[in-house]
Amino acid sequence: MTAPNAEAEVVELCSELLRFESVNWGDGNGRERPAAEYVASRLAEVGIEPTILESEPGRTSVIARIEGADSSRPPLLIHSHLDVVPADASQWRVGPFSGEELDGCLWGRGAVDMLDMVAMTLATVRDLVRSGRKPSRDLVVAFLADEEAGGVLGARWLVDNHPQHVADCTEAIGEVGGFSYTVSDDLRLYLIETAEKGLAWMKLTATGRAGHGSMISDDNAVTALCDAVARLGRHEFPLVLTDTVRRFLGELGDAIGMQFDLDDLDATVAKLGPVARMIGATLRNTVNPTQLAAGEKVNVIPGEAVAYVDGRYLPGQRDEFLRQLDEILGPDIRREWVVLDDAVETSFDGPLVDAMAGALRAEDPIARPVPYMLSGGTDAKSFSRLGIRCFGFSPLLLPADLDFSGMFHGVDERVPLESLRFGVRVLDRFLHAC
Repeated sequence: MTAPNAEAEVVELCSELLRFESVNWGDGNGRERPAAEYVASRLAEVGIEPTILESEPGRTSVIARIEGADSSRPPLLIHSHLDVVPADASQWRVGPFSGEELDGCLWGRGAVDMLDMVAMTLATVRDLVRSGRKPSRDLVVAFLADEEAGGVLGARWLVDNHPQHVADCTEAIGEVGGFSYTVSDDLRLYLIETAEKGLAWMKLTATGRAGHGSMISDDNAVTALCDAVARLGRHEFPLVLTDTVRRFLGELGDAIGMQFDLDDLDATVAKLGPVARMIGATLRNTVNPTQLAAGEKVNVIPGEAVAYVDGRYLPGQRDEFLRQLDEILGPDIRREWVVLDDAVETSFDGPLVDAMAGALRAEDPIARPVPYMLSGGTDAKSFSRLGIRCFGFSPLLLPADLDFSGMFHGVDERVPLESLRFGVRVLDRFLHAC
C-alpha cells in the first residue's frame, strides 16, 4: 500500500506552511488565522468540509471529519498545532520563515514543531479522499492555535467550549513521537510518546521596601527574589522512575546491550547522544527560571520584583512537586500559576499501538517501537480531560547524526525531505489499520 500523491505533495505543503509567520508570543499575542485559512482551503479543495473556530480575533483553529470504512467505531483524533515560537533571523543560516530547501531539508520555524505533522496529515487525508480510499474508521483532524502557550486559546478552549467536535473520539495521535533513534546498522528504535510531564509555569513575586538607590537597604525585593530564584534554579530534584521511563530504559538497555546503573542513571543517559537531553529530563521534576523583571530606574529600589519559572513534574508527582517548590522558595515568595496542567500517561498496548508498530515496521524493517515520556507538554493534556487516550505519533525516519531534540525551539530548525515522505507512507498504512 502506498500514498504516491501524498509523497509528491507533502514537501510543497510543508514549505508553504513554513512561510506563515504564525508566531505565538504568549500572553494571548499570536495570529494563526492566515495559516488556518490555508489549511481550510486545502481541505475544502478535495471535498473535506472544514469548521473554522476562533477563540479570539486571529487565534484560529480548524476542525474536520473524514468518513471511515466503519463509522460505528469511535473516531480517531489527529491533532497538530499551527503556532510556532519566535525566531531571531540573525542567528539562522536561512530565513526562519522562508520554507527554503537546503541540504536535503526544509528549513524554517515549525519544521519539526510541528508544521511537519500538519503537512503530513494534510497530504495523507487529501490523498485518501482523492483516491476514494477510506481509513479504517472516522477521523477527526484538528489544526490548533496556541499550543506553544499551553493551548488556552486552542485545544483547551475547544474542549471547554466546543467539545462536541471531539468528544466521541476515544484515542488520539499528535506530537512528539514516532521518530527514529538509530542504535546500529540493523536496529532503529522508534520512540512513541505514551506520557508527558505536567506543566507548571509560575510567576514568583517578592516584595520589599521601596527607596532611594543610594541608601542602605535590608529589605530589597530584588535581592530576596534573586536568592529564591537561585535556590530554585540550582536545585536538583530526586530521581523518580515512572512506569513509562522504566520500560523505555529496559527496552533501550536490551537494544544496546547496556545495563543501566540506577545509582548513576544521569551519567548513563548522557551517553545516548542526541536524545540524551530529552530523556534525561524525564528522570525527575525540573524547574528553569526564564524571566526576571523589577524596577523602572537605576537609582530607585523597587518595592516588587517578579520572576517567571518553567516547571515540569512527572506523572503522579504533582502534590510532591508543589511541596518541594514551597520548601525551596520559602514563605516570603508569592507563587501564582501562569499555566498549571496535568501530567499525562497511558500504557503501551492495545490495537492502536499494534497499528503504529505495524506501519513503522512495514516502512522500516529494522524498526523497534518503544514507549517514552516527553519532557515537554502538548495538546494531549487538554484532550485527555475528555477521557481520550493520547499518544505522540508523528512518524519520522531521521538521519542518525541529526540532533532532533535540538531542533525544537532551536536555531536552524529543519526537517529532512525524506523524513516527510516516510511520514506520509507510515500514516497512510496506520490509518488503514487502526
